[in-house]
Amino acid sequence: MQTIARPNLIPEPEKSENEYGWWAGNARFTEFSGLILGAHVAHAGLIVLWAGAMTLFELSNFNPELPMYDQGLILLPHLASLGLGVGHGGQIVDTYPYFAIGVVHLISSAVLGAGGLYHSLLGPKVLPQNNTFFGSFGYDWEDKDKMTSIIGIHLLLLGAGAWLLVAKALFWGGLYDPHVADVRIISEPTLNPARIFSYLLPVHGPEGMAAVDNLEDVVGGHIYVGLLCILGGFWHIFTKPFAWAQRVLFWSGEAYLSYSLGALAYMGFLAAYFVTVDDTVYPEVFYGPVGLTGPDAAVVSSRTWLATSHFVLSILALSGHIWHALRVRTKAAGFDFRSGEFVTATSSKVEKSGQMQAQPTLATVVSFSDVTVTFLRNLPIYRKGLSPIVRGLEVSLAHGYFLVGAFAVLLPLHEKGLAPLAGLLATLALVLILAIALSVYERRNIEAGKVLYWHKTSEDWSLFRGGFVMGGTSGAFLAYLLLDNFAGIDAIFRGVIN
Repeated sequence: MQTIARPNLIPEPEKSENEYGWWAGNARFTEFSGLILGAHVAHAGLIVLWAGAMTLFELSNFNPELPMYDQGLILLPHLASLGLGVGHGGQIVDTYPYFAIGVVHLISSAVLGAGGLYHSLLGPKVLPQNNTFFGSFGYDWEDKDKMTSIIGIHLLLLGAGAWLLVAKALFWGGLYDPHVADVRIISEPTLNPARIFSYLLPVHGPEGMAAVDNLEDVVGGHIYVGLLCILGGFWHIFTKPFAWAQRVLFWSGEAYLSYSLGALAYMGFLAAYFVTVDDTVYPEVFYGPVGLTGPDAAVVSSRTWLATSHFVLSILALSGHIWHALRVRTKAAGFDFRSGEFVTATSSKVEKSGQMQAQPTLATVVSFSDVTVTFLRNLPIYRKGLSPIVRGLEVSLAHGYFLVGAFAVLLPLHEKGLAPLAGLLATLALVLILAIALSVYERRNIEAGKVLYWHKTSEDWSLFRGGFVMGGTSGAFLAYLLLDNFAGIDAIFRGVIN
């Protein structure tokens, strides 16, 4: 690669974490591998803390005389399906394993929390990149070989997790089998690859993979999943990305975030579907009848809660994937979000030796006419020719309209007929909270000199905020009127009322 001598060229200063507000989350640590490691370890600690605390909370409210699926439980059914504390017929005969698992999670969360605090407060902000053990945790977002090695490590961990379930089924007490209504050792897992991989096709039923009806196939599938993950992990660790992958994929922190959110969305949708239709892995005695609980049920079953929560979280993950993918592709095309214009990207990288190394221009990766660029440029926050107040109206109008329906469904006031009103009030409160957040955001970004091209003065942002409140409340009231008069509107469209 051609190098150009630039002895007087001074490397750009390191980006400060203070450039971002606290609400930016891990974006503040993009250039600080040590701090982002601390954030990830602390996040893992919070997840494990929730799992332990929620397990103990559910255990404290558990009544073994009532069906497990009718008690609003979401974690104990998982533990019971693993055969822990379960007797014949799915009866819970021993709750001590649940208590022990909850306590172990609490202790583990303390260890992870300590690690998160160390890396956040005491450890180096940037991890070294050398041949030592600690240096193996250092990375550069643009180091393609290092990124694939990190993928490989994650695959190894996923494979080990799959094989832990296999070990539980084969050696550590077995699993609960709803077809024999008892816990049993799965001594002869299916090892025929033709049968295992046939579940990827609808040959066992229209449900596809979720049509599995025996634990031998379930455990055999985990054997192959673990094997593929581990082989793939070693492959990514010891090889470099193919040339086509280097051309097609984007190599940046936000791109990896987009890929991860897309994978989470896929797995969440698959899990929601699986729990809805399968009663082998999710036995009815623990999760309730197959299918979703009807609106007339006194208690929503564990199966419905699990499927619904996975579906909703998957929608959020998919939205995040699309949003960050659009941003990555648009940046690659040379679009500057703050100026609203295309800029010529300077894609040269300064090395410590004082020489500049030419790099391929990002604009060659994504065409200027790419549909994603067009989409982002026409969002109301970036589109040219709008006044600040109209910009705020457009941003919030649809949000206020759709949020009312979401709150009306989620808030438990259907029997009293107050769901539309509750949805309206909740949406208005949220719009007010967001308007306050916009005020905080404005103050922070004016001080930092980071403003959008249409944000020239404080008055511009004030008009935007006012338009945001007007649009959000208008959309909310429109949705409320439609919901509150739904029966009459429906009758008009069906021709019952002329």
